[in-house]
Amino acid sequence: MQKVNLAEAFSRFSEHWSPRIAGEINDSHVKLVKLKGEFVWHHHDQEDELFLVVRGRLLMRFRDREVWLEPGEFIIVPKGVEHLPVAPEECDVLLLEPKTTLNTGNVVNERTVADLQRL
Repeated sequence: MQKVNLAEAFSRFSEHWSPRIAGEINDSHVKLVKLKGEFVWHHHDQEDELFLVVRGRLLMRFRDREVWLEPGEFIIVPKGVEHLPVAPEECDVLLLEPKTTLNTGNVVNERTVADLQRL
């Protein structure tokens, strides 16, 4: 049992769209990720995802609407729902998702991170 200081943990890496494992809870990972720019449209067949904005702003696009997230706000994207995260400027996000979750979901491309680093 160790505490995690989010500001210190985010300061330990600078790459965008490359989640890091900060902890584990049951069958889920607590991941930290820096986002900047536009990701890819994707969905997850089996996993829900929680996005909690720690610093900056995040636009979560869905096919039928858009949701802006400010620091301290989160959104849960249900499995099967296509989404596109967009960060006009760098933002820090905490993710809570099952250990089986691939960051690009049903899409495999140059942004896919199969082997996550631990902080």
